[in-house]
Amino acid sequence: MTMFQSVEEMTNALKGVATVMTDRVHVTRPGGVPGDIVDRLASTAVFATDPPVRGTARWLIRSLAAAEGIRPASIHDLYLAMGRHEVSGFTVPAINVRMMVYDTSRAVMRAVKKLDVGAFILEIARSEVGYTEQRPAEYTAIMTAAALREGFRGPLFLQGDHVQVNAKKYAGPDRDKELDTMRKLIVEEIDASFYNIDIDTSTLVDLGKPTLPEQQRTNFELACEFTKLIRQREPKGVTISIGGEIGEVGGKNSDVHELRAFMDGYNACRGGGSVGISKISVQTGTAHGGFVGTDGKVLKDVKIDLDTLAQLSKVAREEYGLAGAVQHGASTLPLDAFDAFPRVAACEIHLATDFQNMIYEHPQFPKALKDEMYAWLREHAADERKPKDTEEQWLYKSRKKAIGPFKQRVWDLPASAREAIGQALEDRFAFLLKQLKVPNTSATIARWVKVPELPIDKDREIVGAGGQITAAERKADGLAD
Repeated sequence: MTMFQSVEEMTNALKGVATVMTDRVHVTRPGGVPGDIVDRLASTAVFATDPPVRGTARWLIRSLAAAEGIRPASIHDLYLAMGRHEVSGFTVPAINVRMMVYDTSRAVMRAVKKLDVGAFILEIARSEVGYTEQRPAEYTAIMTAAALREGFRGPLFLQGDHVQVNAKKYAGPDRDKELDTMRKLIVEEIDASFYNIDIDTSTLVDLGKPTLPEQQRTNFELACEFTKLIRQREPKGVTISIGGEIGEVGGKNSDVHELRAFMDGYNACRGGGSVGISKISVQTGTAHGGFVGTDGKVLKDVKIDLDTLAQLSKVAREEYGLAGAVQHGASTLPLDAFDAFPRVAACEIHLATDFQNMIYEHPQFPKALKDEMYAWLREHAADERKPKDTEEQWLYKSRKKAIGPFKQRVWDLPASAREAIGQALEDRFAFLLKQLKVPNTSATIARWVKVPELPIDKDREIVGAGGQITAAERKADGLAD
């Protein structure tokens, strides 16, 4: 896609549609931004080499979208309504957009628009920020551009998924540095209008301790500390939706005793008068990326403990007023499994890896590019191969690490390939949305969610556009699905 080369070129391209002033954008023709202009702004917001040009493109995208009613929002009030049994019957999908980001998010927007879906989340995990080379401000701009491009109107629920403490760093001499990194990421996400943040300190649960409260102590104490930071930094008029987590995905299945130990400790630590979490993530038998066979294919005979998920959701709602339990690691499950989640009243489900897989495996994805990405992995990610991994297993698990270094190459695939892959993704999104019972939820969102009309800070967008992804960030530890 063609980029703009200067701020003046962007301003001139918008003449007749919007008047660009020093600190604000006045839209003179609502709904009139040509699609190719949005495409160019999106590409500029990511790949322009000059930070002021890159940041101005992000500011223009967000300003143009805000004039159309597309603004970031918190899902907190909807989730509290779920906790009061005033809203039910659907599971909110939280979609991690990793690869071919603009086209993937456009496919999401087409699907939600056609089905009148208001209850959906777009998210990126701490680890994904590194290996996909997308800082929060960039992610916000591209999700917003996709909504503007496809004519979606309504609040965008942008979420920091798995804002996760690295257990090894926490246990070693870098503990303070690791916690400071977490704090900085939380602040960066709030500045980028992520009004939904999932705190994941479940990596620090110590099952070797003799009692449940002792096992969960570090988890709930740090979750409490980060909650206080979020409440201190959230904008006026916004109550950020915060998630907690009691069991690391891929580990031991959670139970209601652990849930109570975490929540009782967290609430005591938090004290009265402050707002706590709105949902709780649990482990019920899945793994991020799925379970992979020796041939590099995802195994489909995964046994999810739906009874436990239902019980955890019930206790979370009835005893603690939360929306319910959150299911992670779900995108690679068999397609006939998804209608179960609304039935057991899971409030949210996280979906990521299968959409990445669909792109890699699509017949229109160039084989030569895929081979080049795999060759890059053999040179740069060989140290991540476990002794028991076959070549196919290792490539499947590690290929997400090639997304960032090849971001522009994938972004600039031929239009025919992007359209074909985008259509396949749209069809999959539409199927999942139907299974999760979220069609026709825009009215529910309008009833329960207050969309803050906050100013869009041009200087902040430009400063945010100056950040560069480091090699260390690309290798950041963490999980996402």
